[in-house]
Amino acid sequence: MKNDMTMAYLAPEIPALSATFVYNELLEVEKLGIRVIPISVHIPGTKALEGPARELAERTCYLYRNPLRVFIRDAFFMAFSSRSKFVTALGYALKDALHVGPVNRTAAGILYRFLAASRVARILIDKGCTHIHAHFAHVPTDIAMYASLMTGVPYSFTAHANDIFVRGWLLSEKVRRSKFTAAISEFNREYLITRGASGDKVHIVHCGVHPGSFTRREARGIHGPLKMGSLGRMVEKKGFDVLIDACRILKNARVPFTVELAGDGPLMQELVIQASSSGLSQEVRFMGPLPHEKVPGWLKDLDLFVLPCKKDREGDMDGVPVVLMEAMLSGVPVVSTRLTGIPELIEDRVTGYLADPADPVSLASSIEDAVREGHVLSEVVQNAVDKVHTDFDLSQNAEKLAGLFRKKLP
Repeated sequence: MKNDMTMAYLAPEIPALSATFVYNELLEVEKLGIRVIPISVHIPGTKALEGPARELAERTCYLYRNPLRVFIRDAFFMAFSSRSKFVTALGYALKDALHVGPVNRTAAGILYRFLAASRVARILIDKGCTHIHAHFAHVPTDIAMYASLMTGVPYSFTAHANDIFVRGWLLSEKVRRSKFTAAISEFNREYLITRGASGDKVHIVHCGVHPGSFTRREARGIHGPLKMGSLGRMVEKKGFDVLIDACRILKNARVPFTVELAGDGPLMQELVIQASSSGLSQEVRFMGPLPHEKVPGWLKDLDLFVLPCKKDREGDMDGVPVVLMEAMLSGVPVVSTRLTGIPELIEDRVTGYLADPADPVSLASSIEDAVREGHVLSEVVQNAVDKVHTDFDLSQNAEKLAGLFRKKLP
């Protein structure tokens, strides 16, 4: 399809293995006739390596690779080439810094990101961009917002989880100044409204998956020891500690099982110790990071996929984890928790099973319910596949987003 507009896409890390939904959406938007200039704040800690992601990495601008002097140089350029817009942007940045500060790390970060936005502003001008979209409402949206003010190029952003629940500074201001804001769930939309955002500007655009990337396995029952799996960063909000406690309850109830925990992170060693001290060294296996191309095969070998998300001590929570959609498409029954937007994907005993967050007794009970109700699992699995196809298809949601990019909104 012929390109009919050029826009910049700004995210924390492109293409990151931990955020495949960002670069997959970017690539899908390009298929819809939009030329995309990818800009990544950081170089990914763990890059996605499959073919399209590798090519994307080669053409991505890594913003914070530039030293401060480059940002200052570009700020001077913007100040002289577009003085009135630059002064207006600077005024907003100073007002924003005072609003969140005036003397703290967030305020200092806003001023640094204002300088970084000067580099992005030059990219927008040089590439002829007519729109800029940011993923995550914190750092990337700060940069996109000030670059927009410097150039007059409209911006939008997608709000996810940590970026609004923990690092949600200036949310109402960001929504008001944007062309539009995308929320990944109805829960997030309502949350933004409670923070002062105008509901008219906030549109629900789900993060999605390619249904064809995860094919449903043949229906099967649970025979022999229950084989569970979970996948994610080893951080508090994923609730792996709750899963280990639930496993101890299952073992005490003489439920035979094994569980594979895939991923890495700061709590890895602590979780290994917890499993060992709980007498679960034989049942719980830590697999380390799992390459994305190996996820489909791994999922299909599981009886249950369990993701016991919870709120952490900072107030951080997951949004609607894409890995749940991937498991559902694979024909694997899923167990998760009643948290944020997850119930918009998983309806208890209809498309999966839900437990109360941070409650190992509730989680163990939901796992046992899934095992006990083996006779209806094929119906639950089919409902789950249908749900993902209907509401979380990547192509459909990219089309919705592209429509918002192109639409002349008030």
